[in-house]
Amino acid sequence: MKLLRVGTAGAERPALLDADGTLRDLSGVVPDVDGTLLADEEALARVRAAADAGTLPVLDAAGLRIGPPLGRIGKIVCIGLNYHDHARETGAEPPAEPVVFMKAPDTVVGPDDTVLVPRGSRKTDWEVELAVVIGRTARCLGSAADGLAHVAGYAVAHDVSEREFQIERGGTWDKGKNCETFNPLGPWLVTADEVPDPQALSLRLWVNGELKQNGTTAEQIFPVGEVVRYVSRFMTLYPGDVINTGTPAGVAMGQPEPKPYLRAGDVVELEVEGLGRQRQEIKDA
Repeated sequence: MKLLRVGTAGAERPALLDADGTLRDLSGVVPDVDGTLLADEEALARVRAAADAGTLPVLDAAGLRIGPPLGRIGKIVCIGLNYHDHARETGAEPPAEPVVFMKAPDTVVGPDDTVLVPRGSRKTDWEVELAVVIGRTARCLGSAADGLAHVAGYAVAHDVSEREFQIERGGTWDKGKNCETFNPLGPWLVTADEVPDPQALSLRLWVNGELKQNGTTAEQIFPVGEVVRYVSRFMTLYPGDVINTGTPAGVAMGQPEPKPYLRAGDVVELEVEGLGRQRQEIKDA
C-alpha cells in the first residue's frame, strides 16, 4: 500500500493512493498514519480491505498539499557515510561500523514544502536517501533478517545538511543536520510488502534540472536489515521511528571548487524507485 497524509501543515488527514493512482480518503477508517497504525495488524487489515473494496471516498488532488506520510514520529536515526561511492567522493575511509547521528522530528516537512537555507549558511547541501519506517518494537535484534522483519515500510527522505555547521564548527554532526525544514519526507509510506528488495532501488536527485545524484542502494556499505539490527543494539526502536540510511555520491561537498551549495531560488527534485518524487524550492530562512 501507498499511505500518505494530506492537508495543511499540522492538520493532515490520512489517505491512500490506490493501484490506479487515485487518491482516496482514509479518515473514516483510521485516525492517522503513525506508529500506532503501523503496529496494529488489525487496523492495517481494515485499511487493506477498504482499499481492495474500492469504496473509499475519492479526494480531489488538485491544490491539495501532501504532508509527511507519517505523523507523530518518535525519533529519526541517521546513518552517515553508508555508500561506497559517497565515501570515495569525500575522501573518507568506509566505516568499520555504521556512523550514527540523530535528526529531530521537527525537521520533517512535506515532500514539496519549502526548504530554508539557515541564516549565515554558506554550505547547505542535498542528500537523497532511503528512509526506513519501523513497524515493530526492536531491541537488541540478533540478525539482519530480524532487522528487515521489523520494517513497516519505506519512504523518500531528503537529508538536507549544512556542511560548515556539521564539520567545521566542532562537536557532533547534529548541528548541521537539525535546521528547520531539513528533512522533507514522502510523498508516500510504501509498505514493506511492496519493496521485496530494499537493496535494489535507484536514487536520483536534480538541482535546477541538472542530475547530481544517480545511485543505487546496492552500494550501501551496511544494508537495511543490518542497519536496523545494529541500531537496535544501542537504542530501542519503536513503531513510527524512522531511519535515514545514507546517501550515494553526488553531493555538493564532493564536487570541485567552487562547490555548488544550495542558494535561495534553487529547485531540488529527488526520487527513490517506486517510492515517489519530491520537489522543493529553496528560500532563505
